[in-house]
Amino acid sequence: MLASYARHYNCVRPCVTSTMPLAPAPIARLLIVDDDDATRETFTRILKLEGYEVRSATNAESGLREIESGYPDAVILDLRMPFVNGLGLLYRLRAVQPHRHTPVVVVTGDQCLDDSVLAELRDLGADVRFKPLWIEDLVEVAQSLLRARPTQPRLA
Repeated sequence: MLASYARHYNCVRPCVTSTMPLAPAPIARLLIVDDDDATRETFTRILKLEGYEVRSATNAESGLREIESGYPDAVILDLRMPFVNGLGLLYRLRAVQPHRHTPVVVVTGDQCLDDSVLAELRDLGADVRFKPLWIEDLVEVAQSLLRARPTQPRLA
């Protein structure tokens, strides 16, 4: 199709210098931690359709287990959860060396967060977004998280 387009518009065909196919880009691994089933499942489905490998957790404790076992490239984290909230999970995440710089977005439906809580989240290196997130907003969140990830080799 490119050749017919080039002939039609008098363009020069691109020069191919190698016959070796390009290596596929590694699939980005995202972790979603949210106690709300509908939100977690919707976010997971949308991001899987976008081509991401997605794991999910229903609370902070299972989120920590996923982080320890799967080493995600980035985390989308709910703020308001029972027992240990998103802020508590973020503190635990930042205390572990391999995850100290893992990009995190905290997503919350709480439109009235104190400025001190917002400052604390940002001091811990997390971005904050407010629910509801539309599909394109969620995809943009994932893309911005992955642009922010450290350029170090992955652990298996």
